[in-house]
Amino acid sequence: MLCLEGVRKVFPYKNAAGKDDLKVAVAGLDLQINKGEIFGLLGPNGAGKTTIIRMLTLLTKPTVGKIYYDDLDTAIAAKQIKQLIGVVPQHINFDQDLTVGENMQLHGRLHHIPAKKRKIIIDKLLNYVELTDRINDNVRALSGGMKRRLLIVRALMHEPDILFLDEPTVALDPQVRRRIWDLIRKMQRSGVTIVLTTHYIEEAEALCDRVAIMNKGRLIALDTPQALQQKIGSYVVEWDNEKTEREFKIFHSKDEAKTFADNLFQENILRRHANLEDVFVELTGRRVNK
Repeated sequence: MLCLEGVRKVFPYKNAAGKDDLKVAVAGLDLQINKGEIFGLLGPNGAGKTTIIRMLTLLTKPTVGKIYYDDLDTAIAAKQIKQLIGVVPQHINFDQDLTVGENMQLHGRLHHIPAKKRKIIIDKLLNYVELTDRINDNVRALSGGMKRRLLIVRALMHEPDILFLDEPTVALDPQVRRRIWDLIRKMQRSGVTIVLTTHYIEEAEALCDRVAIMNKGRLIALDTPQALQQKIGSYVVEWDNEKTEREFKIFHSKDEAKTFADNLFQENILRRHANLEDVFVELTGRRVNK
C-alpha cells in the first residue's frame, strides 16, 4: 500500500510584484493507494498532479509530510523504493540512435540485471506487447502507438510492484488508445499497482478503480468513478445559451431532467446520462484541455 500523510509541497517564486514568495503546489494531502488497483489522478493544469507524481517517484521531496511504500519511508529508504517502482513519462525519451532491443538492453543494464536474465525478460516483454518482430528496428521506425507500448514495457524491465503512467495515451488515435488500455488492464491482472494521470476523462472512467480529483493543490474528491457520478446526479441536460456557449445542469432523477428540458426555450437541447467529465467540471469549474 502507498500512503501519503500530511504531504505539503511549497516552491519559492517571484510574485506579480517581483518579490520573493512561496507557491503551494500541494496542500496537506492525505491519501492511500491500495495494492493492485488502478488509481487515477485528475485535475486541471496547475492542480498539483505532476508535483505529486514527482514526490511519489522520488524526484523531489515533500516540504512537509511523509510518504510510505508499505512500511518503507521515502525519506530514509529511497534506494529500496526505487526498485519497487517503474515510471512511464509523458514524453518519448528513447535513445533515438539505438534499436528497440538495444534500448531495452540499456535500461536493463541501468538496473544491473544480469545479461542472461535480461535477454529472457526482454523477449518476454516484447512478446507481451507484440513487438518481438521489431527488436532490431531503430526506434525512429516505430509508430506512436508502438513507442508508447515500448515505453510501458521498458518500465517493467526490473519487475516493479507499482507503475506510474503520466498521460500514457496522449496524442494517440482512439484505436491505439484502446490497445494501451487493454495493456494496462493486463498489467493489473498480473499484480502490478498502477497510478496514472490523464486529461482524457473517459480514460479514467474506463480504467480506474478509484480516482482522486485535485484542484489548486487540494484533494477535492476521492471515490470510484461510479460513486462520484452518483453523488452529483445521474442525468444531464445540455443546451446552447444566447452566446451559443454550451451549458449543462445535472439532476438526480430522469423526471427532473425531463421537466427542466421541457421548460427550457433554448437551442440544441440534449438529455443524457452523467459521466465522470461532468463530475470533473462540476467540482473544478473548468473544462479539460485535451
